[in-house]
Amino acid sequence: MEILVFGAEQLCASCVNLPSAKDTAEWLEAALTRKYGAHIAVRYIDIDSPLEGIEADFAARIHAEEFWYPLVVLNGKVIGEGNPKLKDIQQAIENIKLG
Repeated sequence: MEILVFGAEQLCASCVNLPSAKDTAEWLEAALTRKYGAHIAVRYIDIDSPLEGIEADFAARIHAEEFWYPLVVLNGKVIGEGNPKLKDIQQAIENIKLG
């Protein structure tokens, strides 16, 4: 199972006191690996880099301010944005595992 964390090097204006998207991806990877082991992979995606497919679509939507970053996506579904909560992300994972 792969979780995508979208973000940019520059912090968003409302994110000044929050961790960067890259830091969020690293924190999520550590927390989720402890709980789920190798069954979970977290990948950081820079929205300012050349992208294709669903990654390009989410990056464009972030640039259009439809979503805030860091944006956390699992199976094409947004499961966290701005200041994502670990509990919400774990619940989304459990829903997929049980479903």
